[in-house]
Amino acid sequence: MRRLAWVPLILALLAGCNPSSLTDEEKRVVASLSLAALPPVPDDPSNRFAASRAAAAFGATLFFDTDLSANGEVACATCHKVDRQFQDDLPLAKGIGTTDRRTMPLAGVAWSPWQFWDGRRDSLWSQALTPLEDAREHGADRTMLAQLLARKFGDRYASIFGPLPDLSGLPEHAGPRSDAAGQAAWAAMDEGRRREIDTVFVNLGKAIAAFERSIVPTQTRFDRFASALAKDEEPQGDAAFSDLEVEGLKLFVGKGQCVNCHNGPRFTDDHFHNTGVPAAPGLPPDRGRAQAVAQFDADPFNCLGPYSDAAGKCDELKFALRDGEELVRAFKTPSLRGVASRPPYMHSGQIPTLQGVIDHYSHAPAAPEGHSEVQAVIFTDRGRAALIAFLKTLDP
Repeated sequence: MRRLAWVPLILALLAGCNPSSLTDEEKRVVASLSLAALPPVPDDPSNRFAASRAAAAFGATLFFDTDLSANGEVACATCHKVDRQFQDDLPLAKGIGTTDRRTMPLAGVAWSPWQFWDGRRDSLWSQALTPLEDAREHGADRTMLAQLLARKFGDRYASIFGPLPDLSGLPEHAGPRSDAAGQAAWAAMDEGRRREIDTVFVNLGKAIAAFERSIVPTQTRFDRFASALAKDEEPQGDAAFSDLEVEGLKLFVGKGQCVNCHNGPRFTDDHFHNTGVPAAPGLPPDRGRAQAVAQFDADPFNCLGPYSDAAGKCDELKFALRDGEELVRAFKTPSLRGVASRPPYMHSGQIPTLQGVIDHYSHAPAAPEGHSEVQAVIFTDRGRAALIAFLKTLDP
């Protein structure tokens, strides 16, 4: 009978570590990381169509439409694949050509005030416009897109944004980021005509942004574990963490200092950091946030621009840090939700595995330029395995 009395304890240990092994502070941090702590999708005052269901439905159609590219083969969904967390598993994104950076997943992107790895755009709609004109991505131009919308979606566009302008006599291809002939055709257009086309172009981006706002993080094992802790219950089923997973969690919020940047329900602080990531071989120098400042300030589609609906309510843009060594090679903290199943890692896919990422932060190499914020943390083999085990609980 005394032997049988040990059976429940043994089974409990096999099922996972008792939540009581976490301190009150660790439990508080776990609660802050849970999706239960995620606030509602924030408003976007720069996009008056952000909450429009009709705009979001139209944006979904546009997101998957390959006609929004010069060769008719590239859609937003080409790189942002639905079944791969809206990313593509490649070290560098590939549209018509190959870019210099990795595709970021889109779940929860509406909560981020800055877009792209360097934050060179300050809204989802201004971000959505950028790849459409990039020769390596969609390779489209503004008059081509306006005529496409009129030909294919005229009534639908008008029902949301109002009638399209008269497009008769419009150059087939013209835009400020087009090829030399397209740029010349754009420059030759009357300023009022250009503004009409820009408005159509902007509305296309605002529709895609309305759709992207609907892409939210999905619940994971970690969230079920956190939910049980919040109720002071023993996690059951797949919510029960193994000893190794709990060790990894404790390292993540403690010694490993991962939570310093990967915090909040999306496991990101939405800020920009130089973490000493090596330069990607064969690519031009990438200074990260330092080179983005001039771009978001000059962007006619930023929050303070004439196509924004914000009426000057643009604190992120007004008070953005614009100078300092901390901007050099600083890149956005990516969300860690789903991270275990989407290698490679870093802004240009420089590190192929999670083991390699942990080794990078353990060794804390000097940055190629600027100053790395990372301080070396020595992990045992067991510690590395524990961190990886924990990160796998963040997969959907």
